[in-house]
Amino acid sequence: MPTGEKPARVTVAVVGGGIAGLAAACALANDGHEVTVYERKPFLGGRACSYEHPGVGQVVDNCQHILLGCCTNLREFYERLGVADKIRWYKSISFMEPGGRQGVIAPGWLPPPLHSGISFATFGLLSVRDKLGIARALVALMPGVPEDTDENFLSWLRRHGQTERAIERFWAPVLVSSLNEELADCSVKYAGMVLRDAFLKSAEAGAMGVPAAPLSEIYGATERYITARGGRVLLRTAVEGMTSLPDGVLLRVNGVEEKFDYAISAVPFHQLSKVLPQDEVSKALQSQAGGLKTVPITGIHLWFDRQVTELEHVALLDRNIQWVFQKSKILGTKQESAGAGSSSGEVPSYLELVVSSSRKMLEMSREEVIELALRELGEFFPKVRDAKLVKAAVVKEVHATFAPSPRSEQHRPGPETAWPRIFVSGDWTNTGWPATMEGAVRAGYLTAEAVSRAEGHARRYLVADLPARGLMRMFKA
Repeated sequence: MPTGEKPARVTVAVVGGGIAGLAAACALANDGHEVTVYERKPFLGGRACSYEHPGVGQVVDNCQHILLGCCTNLREFYERLGVADKIRWYKSISFMEPGGRQGVIAPGWLPPPLHSGISFATFGLLSVRDKLGIARALVALMPGVPEDTDENFLSWLRRHGQTERAIERFWAPVLVSSLNEELADCSVKYAGMVLRDAFLKSAEAGAMGVPAAPLSEIYGATERYITARGGRVLLRTAVEGMTSLPDGVLLRVNGVEEKFDYAISAVPFHQLSKVLPQDEVSKALQSQAGGLKTVPITGIHLWFDRQVTELEHVALLDRNIQWVFQKSKILGTKQESAGAGSSSGEVPSYLELVVSSSRKMLEMSREEVIELALRELGEFFPKVRDAKLVKAAVVKEVHATFAPSPRSEQHRPGPETAWPRIFVSGDWTNTGWPATMEGAVRAGYLTAEAVSRAEGHARRYLVADLPARGLMRMFKA
């Protein structure tokens, strides 16, 4: 090499601008790789995105996403991007039954795993018998995360003596929202991991973070991060396929071929055939991932001419609607631009309702979903009946997550493939986590580590879990 000439940078193509692809791209770009991200949509974030809904003329998230304190890699990713201040944190979680009676679970002064014990003991929406059964089951999870077996978590709960009321008013609200699946179809391992890591190990782990900005604004920061390090982010650009070469990877984009040293496919598992080389390796990978199934989430966006509740968020019990988030308060805006003003001087409000594992709603019309939402909301918040609904939008994310069913882990490949320079990434790969934003960032970091190994290095990007606190330090797991 002539004196003074810089060595060529290693080039990496990332196909898919979802969280996993962005996490991998940012990690590699920060370490000096020349990264190009291809995203077919006009915005970044994948299934964690926001956009202007054509029916209401408002920017909406495709679904309400939250994180917990135990999401160490996601939190580090936000710090890396400089957007950590766009997350609003809550220590307590409110539950409400029809009629408006509330219960709150919050950490207190006792050491983990007893830190929420005082609020749990006074939680009025469960009976003493319900609570004793829940406590026994949580004790069974303290030593470690259960192994993945053929048993589903509903069967495990009944085997551990849970009442139907405890299942419906504690286990289901917590886990269906976390895993996006009904308890009868949930792996005992994933359910146990969520409960143990988020609610038993430490008080910090169970804190709930809610984005206080549109999701695409948060993940859009990755474009600045990557371009500032000499990379490219190409929106509205679909990759038509790739070819594995001995010394690189050839991508076909808009009929033009471009060569890279490495390539990462960060698309959902049901879209692999559109991107990967068409050969026996691809067929084997698609066959493995084909054992995974997807589960939908429905987000219902409602703009009222007045506030219908003072709460910023609450979990609703015994109905189809599972969570309510008052976005006008969380986002720190009155949403006047929604045209929701009232001549009486009322402050308008914008609510987002969430229905996880919403298979039944896929066949419902927009009008039917909105009618159901208003009817159920009125049972919890009487002010809804007098408020004027100004605008409404229903967003159905049909393939929101993979189903965390028993034995589903065997269908989740690692980032390496039989092609030496092509890798896969996504929350559906083998991260050890269910399909969450944390799982997606872990997937991206694990894929970046795999690229590093292929180069002959051993860089580590994955962030360590939160340490156990209090009495939970007695357990190694």
